Amino acid sequence: MIDSARYPRLARIQTPDDLRTFDEADLTAVAEELRAYLIESVGKSGGHFAAGLGVIELTVALHYLYNTPVDQLVWDVGHQTYPHKILTGRRDQIHTVKQKDGVAPFPKREESEYDTFGVGHSSTSISAAVGMAIARQRQGDQRKVVAVIGDGAMTAGMAFEALAHAGGMDDEPDVLVVLNDNNMSISEAVGGMTKMLGRATASRTLNALREGGKKILGDKRSSPPARFVKRWEEQWKGMFVPSTAFEQMGFHYTGPIDGHDLPLLLSTLKTLKGKKGPHLLHIMTTKGKGYEPAEDDQIGYHAVGPFDPSKGLPTKSAPKKPTYTDVFSDWLCDAAAAEPRLLAITPAMREGSGLVRFSKEYPQRYFDVAIAEQHAVTLAAGMATQGAKPVVAIYSTFLQRAYDQLVHDVAIQDLDVLFAIDRAGVVGPDGATHAGNLDLSFLRCVPNMLVMAPADEAECRQMLSTGLQHGGPAAVRYPRGSGTGVDAGRDLQTLPIGKAQLRTNGSRIALLAFGSTVAAAEQVGRELGLTVVNMRFIKPLDRSLLLDLAKRHEGFVTIEDNVVAGGAGSGVSELLNAEAVLMPILHLGLPDAFQHHASREDLLAEAGIDAAGIRRAVLARWPLLVGDAKAPVSAAG
Repeated sequence: MIDSARYPRLARIQTPDDLRTFDEADLTAVAEELRAYLIESVGKSGGHFAAGLGVIELTVALHYLYNTPVDQLVWDVGHQTYPHKILTGRRDQIHTVKQKDGVAPFPKREESEYDTFGVGHSSTSISAAVGMAIARQRQGDQRKVVAVIGDGAMTAGMAFEALAHAGGMDDEPDVLVVLNDNNMSISEAVGGMTKMLGRATASRTLNALREGGKKILGDKRSSPPARFVKRWEEQWKGMFVPSTAFEQMGFHYTGPIDGHDLPLLLSTLKTLKGKKGPHLLHIMTTKGKGYEPAEDDQIGYHAVGPFDPSKGLPTKSAPKKPTYTDVFSDWLCDAAAAEPRLLAITPAMREGSGLVRFSKEYPQRYFDVAIAEQHAVTLAAGMATQGAKPVVAIYSTFLQRAYDQLVHDVAIQDLDVLFAIDRAGVVGPDGATHAGNLDLSFLRCVPNMLVMAPADEAECRQMLSTGLQHGGPAAVRYPRGSGTGVDAGRDLQTLPIGKAQLRTNGSRIALLAFGSTVAAAEQVGRELGLTVVNMRFIKPLDRSLLLDLAKRHEGFVTIEDNVVAGGAGSGVSELLNAEAVLMPILHLGLPDAFQHHASREDLLAEAGIDAAGIRRAVLARWPLLVGDAKAPVSAAG
């Protein structure tokens, strides 16, 4: 429970209705308590941090002036919504964020009526808000809709598609877009939009002149002189401020203003609240505001584990085992040294995807395209047509956003692009929006694709080299976190394409394990005397080995950290069916449901693809195995 002595005002706020009982003069103190409480809470639990500190004043102002949840507030990405959650009934549970059965790290409709639109990926808020506004206006509903989007999220094409649509409608939707400009995404924001917004800091005088001109000349739609002056003003002002782009798309631009000046925010929002049509308010904020270590290291404090707020983050010690991201990072630099045609691309995930070292050692071969996954993939396709060897480093959940480009621009043309897919399979605390549970299913069905999943760190490195040398589209998908502790080595050895690895020769049942499930399968194989195969390749499958094993076994068990529907196990069934081989097959994988947020270990156990779950499922299908178990013979090589 909250300490009412330390937080006398915040302790009185269970919902925004309580916030609205305060005098406006008290809101600065409320914001100060909210910031302090966020620092204390995340210090205990860990979670997304710096982004929330940057929108404290904005969150207070929006919930104070708008009648949420009747008026609807749509947040982009969700990293910044912890203050929103604290003010909307989840104050005393915020310390459970990201934990099993705890508060979700992102807006989630099932969790609260104040979370009007579920979100995890960026750049969706404007589209959603415009859709809400249109639907309400058709119903004659005059309630307000506000979208909050960061400058990093504004780099995605989807945001501009929504702006162009809303601003070009004859029946203009009543929607306010708040552009929270802090020059950051997770990493520093990049691209032309960032440069344009950077010119805004000196534009306040020009905006004041513009507003004065509006009062004199009237509505641009009804006054010919106003329309003429408006066109002239937009061209002249475009040399100094970013409003031209937004206004030419039909949005009424206001700003930029200081997003930490709460009285100014309140005054500006009051004015905009009473106006019709599409409006965009540009505010300038600081990610990590109010906590000096976070202001100084905005990337490091984007998301944190538990820490002592009085001391800041503990000094990072080297992990006992390298993560798969670390393996990719080392491989990429080593491969670049050997292959001058290699180019690396990331959609705004330099740190998360392990490209920091590469960006420093090979800056001319490193391309951060901002939050633009579709562009990233087609950019790689264009590079490949000119003989380059592009590597797209991307999270599994973000590759979903560029599926059309993967199919049409890469696979149909059979172009030489390697996809290094991080955070594949069960991810954990970030929940369904960040899970990589679908990639084997959506990659396996694409012609020309080579799809691989490593069992350990060394195999990950070998598969990356295999994909780079393949000469066509290839994907290596690997999980979040550390591997098994196998030394990855430093060579660039490749694997024979489509060849699985027989780990142990057992009897009766063959466990066909894909990727990170191999270790658990081996444990069960040893206990029950079963054959265990590290399948390595999802596409193509090792046809000859599977047909040979089918002759010598009573049944197969396929194991994958992907949804069962259309996954790697489905490929095994399809192969056997095509060869007219009839045998029992048990498919183990992730359920036909979106997983909630919990630890990776908890989610694997719930899905039944940890060692205990695999053993339980095998014995349920073949209960006599316990009495017949014989020690398997190692066959790994």
